[in-house]
Amino acid sequence: MRQIRRAAVIGSGVMGAQIAAHLANAGIPSLLLDLVPQELTPEEQKKGLSLDHPAVRNRLATEAIRRLHKLSPAPLFRADYAKLITPGNLEDDLHRIAEVDWVIEVIVESLEPKRQLLERIERYWHEGMIVSTNTSGISINAMVEGRGEAFRRHFLGTHFFNPPRYMKLLEIIPGRDTDPAIVEFMRDFGTERLGKGVVLAKDTPNFIANRIGTYGLLVTFEEMQKGGFTVEEVDAITGPALGRPKSATFRTLDLVGIDTFAHVANNVRQNVTDPAEQRAFEVPEAIQKLVERGWLGEKSGQGFYKRVKQNGQRQILVLDLDTFEYREQKTIASSALEASKQAKGAAGKAKALLQGGDRYAELAWNIVKRVLVYSAEKLGEIADTIQDIDAAMRWGFNWDLGPFELWDALGLVETAERMRVEGLRVPQWVEDWIAAGHRAFYEEADGKRTMPVNGKPEPVRVPAGVIDLAALKKAGKVIAQNSGASLIDLGDGVACLEFHSQNNAIGPDILTMIEKSVAIAEKDFAGLVIANQGKNFCVGANLVLILMAAQEGDWDEIDLSIRQFHRAMLALRYSQVPVVAAPHRMTLGGGVEVCLASSRVLPAAETYFGLVEVGVGVIPGGGGCKETARRVAESVGPDDDLVPALARMFQTIGTAKVSTSGAEALAMGWLRETDRIVVNDDLRISAAKAEVLRMAEIGYTPPPKAKDIRVAGRDGKATLQMAARGMWNGGYITDYDLHIAYKLAHVLAGGDVPAGSLVSEDYLLDLEREAFLSLCGEPKTIQRMQHMLATGKPLRN
Repeated sequence: MRQIRRAAVIGSGVMGAQIAAHLANAGIPSLLLDLVPQELTPEEQKKGLSLDHPAVRNRLATEAIRRLHKLSPAPLFRADYAKLITPGNLEDDLHRIAEVDWVIEVIVESLEPKRQLLERIERYWHEGMIVSTNTSGISINAMVEGRGEAFRRHFLGTHFFNPPRYMKLLEIIPGRDTDPAIVEFMRDFGTERLGKGVVLAKDTPNFIANRIGTYGLLVTFEEMQKGGFTVEEVDAITGPALGRPKSATFRTLDLVGIDTFAHVANNVRQNVTDPAEQRAFEVPEAIQKLVERGWLGEKSGQGFYKRVKQNGQRQILVLDLDTFEYREQKTIASSALEASKQAKGAAGKAKALLQGGDRYAELAWNIVKRVLVYSAEKLGEIADTIQDIDAAMRWGFNWDLGPFELWDALGLVETAERMRVEGLRVPQWVEDWIAAGHRAFYEEADGKRTMPVNGKPEPVRVPAGVIDLAALKKAGKVIAQNSGASLIDLGDGVACLEFHSQNNAIGPDILTMIEKSVAIAEKDFAGLVIANQGKNFCVGANLVLILMAAQEGDWDEIDLSIRQFHRAMLALRYSQVPVVAAPHRMTLGGGVEVCLASSRVLPAAETYFGLVEVGVGVIPGGGGCKETARRVAESVGPDDDLVPALARMFQTIGTAKVSTSGAEALAMGWLRETDRIVVNDDLRISAAKAEVLRMAEIGYTPPPKAKDIRVAGRDGKATLQMAARGMWNGGYITDYDLHIAYKLAHVLAGGDVPAGSLVSEDYLLDLEREAFLSLCGEPKTIQRMQHMLATGKPLRN
């Protein structure tokens, strides 16, 4: 059975080092090789090192690994994962690639150096070793001209997008001779082990995403100049209003690097044969001028935008393309933009913008229509399916909708007719599809989704293990529901509780559904999954309801809410069937408490986990403090001191620290060794379902009621409070932070009981509830809640 146990990454630049980092995230050790330096640095000279010293010869790779720890956002799930990357150099260590299963070439983006390197790699190649290139647009077939047939069968393109940890897209580009079995293996490996969204691209210039994305950017520039629009006007139109990232067009170019963009555009222009397409990919004069001046975007400090300080205030100026001078940005007023803001969902927003009737709507339409037609023209040339093109643009350029999905949202038939009226040629296969009676590219019938393939409807590819909750709900699989949550039948005796309130915030509706779902699962199912496919798993409790009750002094209402929360969490903890929580992305406050109460937690790799209640002036009130104290007691021996472990958790909660990944949540103590990280978020729910079935099969028994939790007591409380006072003395926390910290210490330590006392779960929950209630009555807590709701940021009052 083919496996990748170890890899080698050749080239330790920005992409090479981060690819090695992401392999480490997946638990795969790698060699990171680069050139041997030809000169000593001043530091090396001071140390008396020579060019022959291993530290000097491996310097480029070693420094690249060191830089990983300074990058933001972090390329590693955990800093200690860097130990899985071994630095080396191409002269001393290339022979070591014979020990690996996959070699990835990530050197300079130029054909001849890549060919020369592959010739060297082939000397150490063995049967079964996969070799790939991370090129963003150079021909795969041209690279392996002159290589042996067996080598060519094992060679392909694996194009990661930057930064590799966060960008979902992985384009796999087979060569003419690539073994189809290796293509399928790498597709599965990329999906399951690396957590990627994989598309198959043809060996054409810039493949899929960069081909269409670059065309779209050039079209945008052309339409901007035709209509006399400014940089900030274009970015206002081509951002979220059109279902694109906030960076829109020109901020994106600044982030990518204007010189990089020019290189990518030139690569297409030089390698296509259609004169019209060559003209379309000509780099605009203004962009050439920016490159000549060295105004390359973020990396040079200025591009289309420039950050400055004026009168002590930070400001972002915009480039005026008429004068080539920077000026203040102008406010954009547009009825079309306003309509887009008011609309719901990516499709609704784009439709509202394009139908807005003003000059901005016209600009958006002139850009969109050309990108839609170009995407349709390239089907069959750059990819075999519209699904691969749509996915490439969603995952590689962060579009909310791919071009064919957008076309469907706007109305395939109506949009094509508008294009014809305006003199734009609609590709023949689209005309034929419409003539055959189809009103959309993607169609649904009998619960199955199809797309056009060679003129006929064929099933959309769904990777094994992907569960779509929306599709299950459409298919009538809802067991119970209310305004905040739904219980869905996943099949095979497993139910899924899905939160769908605003921001998935937990209120009485969700708490009611938790208790109801546990009761139904205990009666009719093998177990329960708690998961959803919203933007975030759960941002915490419904702060609006708490604030309203606090402002009105309705303490009974808050008391009842806390008791309901505790009751729901205890229902999860003592469920007679296994409960597996599968969180993703922001999992804060009450969302963490749901996970802590579950039998198992299978977070997505990109899960940001933390009890952050101090930021709104309270302490965790849904069982989080109780569960922290209980887990600390279980983590140490019966005679060991509780305080060191408790102090770590006290600091974590008291500073509202949030993990930067699911793996870091494990290191922070929020997850147990029995919990498991799911690298691909798309597979998270199926993994949780499988875990429920596994636990049920071996005979699940709920934990006994906790009646003898050992606590640190008054002595431990004093130690925690002393630590908090030390932070206050050092100016790290405010007076009110200290006040909250004292309350938190009281609850976590088990109150004013002797050290080592055994207390019940109910006792700790009462302490937690009392502290939460008392803090809700404080004016500064109310101020913190108001500020958070108004700005989305914590107030340090």
